[in-house]
Amino acid sequence: MKRILYTIFVILFTISSIPAIDLDTTVDDEIRKNYNSDKLIDENLPELPKFLQQEQAKVKPDTTEVIKQKLTPAAYRGKIKKGTKVPVVNDTKISDWLRKGSKVTFHTKSQIYAKGVTIPVGTKFYAEVEDSHQPQLSCNGGLVVLKVHSIVLNNSVTQIDGYITRADDKKIFLNNIKGKRTYWKTLWNKTGFGRNLFDRMLTLTAKLGKDGSTIILSPFPFCYGTVVLGLNTLTSPLFALFSKGGHVSIPAGSDFVIKLREDVNLYY
Repeated sequence: MKRILYTIFVILFTISSIPAIDLDTTVDDEIRKNYNSDKLIDENLPELPKFLQQEQAKVKPDTTEVIKQKLTPAAYRGKIKKGTKVPVVNDTKISDWLRKGSKVTFHTKSQIYAKGVTIPVGTKFYAEVEDSHQPQLSCNGGLVVLKVHSIVLNNSVTQIDGYITRADDKKIFLNNIKGKRTYWKTLWNKTGFGRNLFDRMLTLTAKLGKDGSTIILSPFPFCYGTVVLGLNTLTSPLFALFSKGGHVSIPAGSDFVIKLREDVNLYY
């Protein structure tokens, strides 16, 4: 028991003889006071080489110079009334070789004044081929039907409903741009053989009638020419049915007139 007490006394005496350690925390307090997380980069660091700056600019563009664009809705500008006729010039050659769905472009050749808006020279009108065919039998000509569907004004496209009333400065009916129907011309051409033969026989009849020895033969050439001319005239309508009419071929730069079926409200 004495040994245990002696050991405890020695341990307590040894601990009390060790000098106390006083920790100085003033340095930590100073660091905390001056610490600023927003200034982690030392402004006195050296600049990067130029080639590294260029590479850095490519990877991370300067977003401070991005321009924000405001999108403003289109405003009402005016109206083109139903029935308005617009003189235009075609930019596209128009022919019966164009297929259905082909695009055709026109432009105005003079200013058009509408309600609240002026359509300037050069304004584009766009059309589409609704129907077309080449010359057909019975002397029927080619055909092109156009639907004018839009106008471009101030870079804004507006849908319209228009049709053609004049093409190549000729009046058009029912929006049908047609090639020439050549029936009567073909009919006249088909009787050319009979007419020419009749003229020759008539000349021969007159020549035979001048000579007394041949006067008796003079009626025969006349009769022959008359019969051939009659038969040729009777059969020419049948031959004309197997002939075709003229093509539609209007070069670019020709005069047209577009007429509107409905009012057109313009927004841009």
